[in-house]
Amino acid sequence: MKKQNWLIGLAAGAGAGAVLYSLLSRDIPKGATAVQPFDKNRYLGKWHEIARLPNRVEKNIKHLTEDYSIKEDGLINVVTRGYDFKKNKWIEIKGKAKSAGREDIGMLKVSYFGPFYSACNILDLDGDYHYALVSGSGLDYLWILSRETVIPQSIKERFLKRAGKIGFDVSKLEWGVA
Repeated sequence: MKKQNWLIGLAAGAGAGAVLYSLLSRDIPKGATAVQPFDKNRYLGKWHEIARLPNRVEKNIKHLTEDYSIKEDGLINVVTRGYDFKKNKWIEIKGKAKSAGREDIGMLKVSYFGPFYSACNILDLDGDYHYALVSGSGLDYLWILSRETVIPQSIKERFLKRAGKIGFDVSKLEWGVA
C-alpha cells in the first residue's frame, strides 16, 4: 500500500509540475491562437501602429512603425521608430526576431536586448497582410497594426471583437498613435 501511495504522489507531483511549467512558459495569452498558416515573407515590410494597450515601453511615443526584413543569417531584422513627443525627437531601436516554433504559425520572438526575447503573436491578419492584431505573451500587450496610417472600420470591429473574446480590455486601447 505504501508503494502505491508513493507512486500516486509522484504522478500527482509530476502532473502538477507539468501544469505549472505550461502556465509559466506560455508564450500566448490563454484562449488565443496565432494565425495559421502564416507566411513570414508576406509579413515583412513596414507596419504602422494604429492602436495599443498603454505600456511603459511606448509611453510618450507616437507615429510608431516597425519595419521587418530578412537578415543574411535567416533571422528577421526589426527596426522600430517612433516620435517621443515629450523629448521632441525621433527614436529608433534595432532588434531581431525569429519564429517561436513552426514557421507557418504566427508566433515570433523579438529581441532588442541581447539574448532576451519577448513573444510577438499574430492573432488575426487579413488575407492580404495589410492589417494585423498582435499581442505579447499575456493580456498586457496588444497592438493593432496597418500598412497604412488608417484601418477600415470593418477590420477594426473584427479585431476588437476577437481581442475582447480572448480577454483583452479593449476599452483601454490608445488610438491615434499612428
